[in-house]
This record gives sequence, structure tokens and C-alpha cells, in this order.
Amino acid sequence: MADNRFMNTSAAEATQVDLGLRSYMLGVYNHMTTALLMTGFFAMAMNWVVLNVAGVGQLVYGTPLKWVVMLAPLGMVFWLSARMQAMSSAKARNMFYLYAALMGLSLSSILLVYTGASVARAFFITAGAFAGLSLYGYTTKRSLSAMGSFMLIGLFGLILGFIVNIFLGSTTLDLALSAIGVLVFAGLTAWDTQKIKLMYMAGDSSEVREKKSIYGALTLYLDFINMFIMLLHLFGNRE
Repeated sequence: MADNRFMNTSAAEATQVDLGLRSYMLGVYNHMTTALLMTGFFAMAMNWVVLNVAGVGQLVYGTPLKWVVMLAPLGMVFWLSARMQAMSSAKARNMFYLYAALMGLSLSSILLVYTGASVARAFFITAGAFAGLSLYGYTTKRSLSAMGSFMLIGLFGLILGFIVNIFLGSTTLDLALSAIGVLVFAGLTAWDTQKIKLMYMAGDSSEVREKKSIYGALTLYLDFINMFIMLLHLFGNRE
């Protein structure tokens, strides 16, 4: 005969783990959403300054300063990914939000190149696709590691393709790479969500759990931003 006390204890522990996982994933999505809002705010603020303050546009986009604005987020994300484990959770969170702000400055040129309607359309398509893909990655019982490895290979090929196209300047190749990029980051969204979920450990301290949630938020933020950019390249109307 089964021991009801044991069953009740097991059920209580399972419920506690489930609640802890939900809280952890909610933290991931909250950090990511805050970072996206900061990116949008700084992109719009920078765009307003460029359009309304004389000389700023020429200074930012007509001098070597444009390379600082463009490449600073890239350098910072590599540094942040490498150093996050050595930081306190508070510092990791602040550095992540600083990175999101820098990304907003870097992406501000999008608002000058593409119509507002195109940007909004690409954003909402990305948001809908991201929500569905992330939900799938969270709920599926199937391991997505094989797909994730394939997507990583695709990502490296994508980067190489964009580097080559800098010299070729082919519009057709750019569109083809953007279409591939949408598929790659769609797959990475599902896989990364599953990885982030599996990172959760019920015995983690609050400090460790918070750093894991920030790292997860950074990963999904990058998936979202890159999918958005690829969709904008594909379907955006230029000013």
C-alpha cells in the first residue's frame, strides 16, 4: 500500500519546483522586456536629437564616430557574456541595461532609413513569432539540442555571408541572407528558451538564480533583436 505521506511530500516538492521555475522564467522575460523598452526609448531619443539638433547627424553618421556607435554594442556583448559570472547580480543587471541602451543608440539609424509603419510592422511580427517560438521551447518535451547545434552552424554561415556581402554589395544576396537569418533566429529562440529553462536549479541561491535569469534575458534579447532586424531587411519600406 502506498505511503500517502510520501506522496504528499513528493507532490509538495514538485509544486515548489514548478513555482520556482515559473518565478525564474518570469524574471527572464521581465529583464528582457525592460531591455527592449530601453532600446526603443534610446533609439527614438537619438533619432529625435539627430533630426532636431543641428550638426549632430553629421557628427554621428558623417565621421568615424559612426563606427563607435555601431560597434560599441558588439564589443560590450562579448565582454558582458564573458564577465557576467564574475559580477554580482546587481552589476550584471545594470550592465545588461546599459548594453540595451547602447544598442538603442546603434539602431537609431533604422528610424531614419525605414518608415515608421515598416518598423512597427516588423516589431509586431517579431513579437508574435517570438512569443510562439519561446512558448514552444518552454513547453516541448522534445530535446531541441540537435536543432540548436544546426542553427549555430547556420549562424556562423550567416555571419560569413554578411561579411562577404559587404564587399559584393548584392541586394539579392542580402535578401537571401535575411530570409535565412529569420529562420536561424526563430530556431535559436526555441532552443535558447529550452536551455534557459533547463538551467534552473531549485537549490540555487537567489544570487545565482538572478544571474541566470539575466544571462537568459540577454540571450533571448539578442534573438529578438536579430530576428527583428532580419524581418525589417526583408519587408521594410525605406524612407
